[in-house]
Amino acid sequence: MDLRRLLLSVGLAIAIGLQSACSSAPRSFVPIEPIPLSEFSTQYVDEVLQAHVKDGVVNYPAIAQDDRLQLFIWQLDRFNPSMLPSRQHSLAFWINVYNAFAMKGILDGYSPQTVWGRYRYFIAHDYYVGGRPVNLYNLERDLLIPDFRDPRIHFAIVCASRSCPKLPSQVYSPDRLDQQLDDSARLFINDPAKNRFDSINRIAHLSQIFKWFEKDFAAHSGSLLNYVAQYVTDPKIARELKANRYRVEFVDYDWALNGIAYTRRSK
Repeated sequence: MDLRRLLLSVGLAIAIGLQSACSSAPRSFVPIEPIPLSEFSTQYVDEVLQAHVKDGVVNYPAIAQDDRLQLFIWQLDRFNPSMLPSRQHSLAFWINVYNAFAMKGILDGYSPQTVWGRYRYFIAHDYYVGGRPVNLYNLERDLLIPDFRDPRIHFAIVCASRSCPKLPSQVYSPDRLDQQLDDSARLFINDPAKNRFDSINRIAHLSQIFKWFEKDFAAHSGSLLNYVAQYVTDPKIARELKANRYRVEFVDYDWALNGIAYTRRSK
């Protein structure tokens, strides 16, 4: 690592520490001109995903010309998520919120492709839910992960990068959430662009997501490989993973954009 990259990495670590010490995801909400639960809908963002996301490839220029994403985001600022009736509704809500904000960040000219860009994209840029500010980092680390404790969340939230899970062409829905989360986990784990299983040399080449959040997966299933094995579609490899016959190597993360670039002044 060259000196410039080292300094950037150290600076980013310090910035994250300072940000984490003084902010977190909101726990209470004070929307101005609040809308009732009966008027809240994910229809706008669902239509955006159906129209402009194909096999995980996001058409950002088309979304920039489509008012429906912004209409959904304006709606979020007027909505109090404390009114949601169940855990399933809340989890689906916050996953959809994360993915909507992640797309909006790209349209706003932010990018996670560099170390400094990741700080700007995940931490320094606020969005609003129920009148309260939140950034992507706090939404993931302070709300989604600790509140819901479901490792499948890591395969549902999409930070606009190629090594992220594929963004689905529909929203997460409370009545289908468990199946959707299973599908997302299975799709990600069996995607050879993200994870590869070398059965000859017994090496599991796993996404950095499994390194960053290994504690979540191990806490759920006893070990990282046990967790992965649940979703591997090749039964022989699944058995060998459960028997701990593979060693793990983590592959480099590709932060390049997960779709068609939107040309806007870089930030």
